[in-house]
Amino acid sequence: MQTHIRSKDQIVLALPSGLLKILEIQPHTNISIGKFGTFSANLLLGRPYHFTYEILDQQDGQSDSQLRVVPPSELNAESLADVVPTPNESRDEKIETDDGCEFEIVGENGEVIMRNNRLTIDDPSRQALTMEEIEELKKASTGSGKEIVAKIMAAHSALEEKTSFSLAKYTLRKTKKYIRRFTVLPLDVGMLSQIMLEKDPWRIMELREETLGLIASWANIHHSGFDGLHPLEGTQGAGRWLVLDDTGGLVVAALAERMGILYPTDTSDDEPTTSDPTTTANSPEPAPRIVHPRTQSATNNTLTLLHSNAQPNISLLKHFGYVFEDPSPTHPLHTHLKTLTWLQLLDPTADQLYREPPTIPDETLATLKSGKRGAYHRKRRRWERVKRVADETAAGDFDGLVMASHMQPAGVLAKLLPLLRRGAPIVVFSPTVEPLTELMDLFSRERKAAFVRGVQGREQGDGAPPFDEADFPVNPTLVLNPMLQTARAREWQVLPHRTHPMMTSKGGAEGFLFTGTRVEPAEGRVEARGKFQKRRKVAAGDVSGAVKEANSALKEADEAIKVSEMVDEGRDTYEDLK
Repeated sequence: MQTHIRSKDQIVLALPSGLLKILEIQPHTNISIGKFGTFSANLLLGRPYHFTYEILDQQDGQSDSQLRVVPPSELNAESLADVVPTPNESRDEKIETDDGCEFEIVGENGEVIMRNNRLTIDDPSRQALTMEEIEELKKASTGSGKEIVAKIMAAHSALEEKTSFSLAKYTLRKTKKYIRRFTVLPLDVGMLSQIMLEKDPWRIMELREETLGLIASWANIHHSGFDGLHPLEGTQGAGRWLVLDDTGGLVVAALAERMGILYPTDTSDDEPTTSDPTTTANSPEPAPRIVHPRTQSATNNTLTLLHSNAQPNISLLKHFGYVFEDPSPTHPLHTHLKTLTWLQLLDPTADQLYREPPTIPDETLATLKSGKRGAYHRKRRRWERVKRVADETAAGDFDGLVMASHMQPAGVLAKLLPLLRRGAPIVVFSPTVEPLTELMDLFSRERKAAFVRGVQGREQGDGAPPFDEADFPVNPTLVLNPMLQTARAREWQVLPHRTHPMMTSKGGAEGFLFTGTRVEPAEGRVEARGKFQKRRKVAAGDVSGAVKEANSALKEADEAIKVSEMVDEGRDTYEDLK
């Protein structure tokens, strides 16, 4: 993530109305943000993020509007204002009690704590200014909208009837409507997920930022621990993760961001300008900027993306400088992201791209035209890449599996679990809980006991019920500690006597996660044995010692009965499943 705005970077403009707008910075172009105005993109080049700007009116002799950096003291003027009564002022002096208004909360001694505006009439006729007059004010205004807001507030005939809370809401509503400010924010994964949730939630399976954090944490996504030459002592080496992503590349972006391979290396030779932005509005060239070289700490982590189409749908990665159809060789994902189709994994010989193209001798190749020679070399390179990725994936030994797909999880895990190494984490996301409850049943304790009993009975022939493979689409002993969870951060309104969740917050799917650990079941028969203590010899006539020996024997018998009951319970569960 860069600290300053560069050419061709994608940024987010946070408008006063609460809208978030994504745009790409192109030098020598104008940026339009609708009714708030237009300004030159050169004014933002080289500037830090998280600054708030005001669009000033275009002056005579200038071709573009100018920007003014809003200082923090002005942004926080309302919250830092002295609204608390001074020691010389009592609450009775701040709130009049004889104006005929009702009060919502009154203290035990009759002291007014909070007013009630139930009898306040909110009528548009109480605003003296008409829309035509407000439009004239907007045209004649020389500021950034503050004068319009002040005149609108002054023209309201019933402003004194409002409570402090309703007055603050009214002021904020008018400020959002007429103030001409915007804040420049960096476009990261969290910001992109927030924008997509408001715009097209179905494209990202309604994934939220907190759920993306849980996915990366449970999947043990981390930096590779390499310094470029050799692994650092005491750290985990390069990792290989298997990913299924039907969110347009949002999950891949979240994992790559945690690994440190999402953002391109800064190789720009521009420097940030040190002059005031209002003086560079008309400059013909963007101001020079400082080079901030950044090394990628994750040099060996890789993501293998499985998809079912001719090309993977990772269009959201374009916001981070990576285009799958024409990838930049300098982007980290060009070497750290590998794609593979299901056909190339399950039956590679049936895929046309996996088959080796005919080899042309060098003598014949030299006689061909340059276009045909280039096409031949491209086919050879594509075949080598597809074959290498398919063979590496089929070899397995992946460090984790992350799945956010519309496919049936049980069928996917049946094919991909053998490709994971022992101890690899498994994370499956679903907008609804029903597909994941099926996984919880497939890896439940009862089903594991029935599976183990059936395998042992088939191997030893001890009279156990016959083993039916159709009852177990997935080997339940391959996953340890299956868990089903959900976590959704909700917005709360916290005010005196007004604490409650935001009633206008966005709904949608809750989002659930299935997590587990890939394990390797022990071979052969597994017997449960208790921890037996060495019995001491009881001397003749030692009654207390005999009682202790009897109690110890009863305890061992109880443990044996419990083990027998567990075996019988597993057999009964298997019969119920049948």
